Amino acid sequence: QVQLVESGGDLVQPGGSLRLSCAASEFPFTVYYINWFRQAPGNQRDFVARIFTTGGTTYSDSVKGRFTISRDNAKNTVYLQMTDLRPEDTAVYYCNVVSAGVNYWGQGTQVTVSS
Repeated sequence: QVQLVESGGDLVQPGGSLRLSCAASEFPFTVYYINWFRQAPGNQRDFVARIFTTGGTTYSDSVKGRFTISRDNAKNTVYLQMTDLRPEDTAVYYCNVVSAGVNYWGQGTQVTVSS
């Protein structure tokens, strides 16, 4: 059973930074790409970033240039470094992996950007 556990969410002022972590277990971490999504109240869950097994990355337009996704295969962990945070970044952030056609999600971590 794939397990994903997010952490690092917090209340931060506009312009601030946070680093989210996603610890993965119970699957061969190195052979999968990993995604970050986010969901604000009343909204659908939106794609934020992806990191491939090669280390290549892709981002949504709304976070490009401000967020950086990375992975540490030795620790089975994916990170999302977020800078220049804006109130519209407020959401629950989830990491995601697709294995054998099944979507797996963590429990999410809350990020609130407010003064």
